[in-house]
Amino acid sequence: MSRDDEARAIRETELEKDRARYGLLAILVSNLAIAGVAIFGVWRLDGDKAVIVGVLTAAFTAVSSMTTAYLGIKAISNTAKSIALGDAAARRHAEAVPAAPPAPRTP
Repeated sequence: MSRDDEARAIRETELEKDRARYGLLAILVSNLAIAGVAIFGVWRLDGDKAVIVGVLTAAFTAVSSMTTAYLGIKAISNTAKSIALGDAAARRHAEAVPAAPPAPRTP
């Protein structure tokens, strides 16, 4: 592997780490915002239990949907990348192995 390939691999790894960090940060901030709005809504409802249940159910649904979607997309992305890298490595290996010479013909 050349130095350029190594540098490119390191940059791609760092980019993936940054994407994962910022994606997780976005999910956490969104979930905290939803929880904050739900808490504020429950506080302002002054004990109307039917409406409180609806607000909390909607908040829980939103948080779980966003988190599940992020984790699912991330898992699929990681799987697709590993498959693509595996195929590329297999192709490079196949190109590096020379073909066997043809067998000599016998009369």
